[in-house]
Amino acid sequence: MYEVLYQEIEPKKEYEEIIKKVLTKCFKEESLENSKFILTVTLTTPKKIRQINKEYRKVDKATDVLSFPMFEKLELEQKIQKQDFLQEDILGDIVISVQKVDEQAKEYGHSFERELSYMLVHGFYHLMGYDHIEEVDKQKMRPKEEKILADLKIGRKTKEEI
Repeated sequence: MYEVLYQEIEPKKEYEEIIKKVLTKCFKEESLENSKFILTVTLTTPKKIRQINKEYRKVDKATDVLSFPMFEKLELEQKIQKQDFLQEDILGDIVISVQKVDEQAKEYGHSFERELSYMLVHGFYHLMGYDHIEEVDKQKMRPKEEKILADLKIGRKTKEEI
């Protein structure tokens, strides 16, 4: 279902627990739990995510999350509809800057878990072919993201408020 990689940061059980919980829910929500889709989550530094962003997107700046889908939305929808899961398929890659997650959690006044969970859900739905550049697309993607977080009871509250 997924693999977690670490680039230039130390592995932490906390990260892996959040990833497992969130991606399990994402796969279940999209009825993919019996699929053979695999995705990779790479946790890294701002410096490394900037390098990746520059190399693959020609954008020379650090960001919080990058997604690299392997399928176009229509192609993926057809594969899911046909239940064409005879072999393992790579759904794509999600790259997350852990330092940026921590900074944004503090900036927005909520927990690290909430921010990392949001980055994972956001990245997952990009892999599923959703986008948020156009308002009409955003109106499809955002409710899906919020439903996952709500179902997992990962709200915008800080750890102290939970």
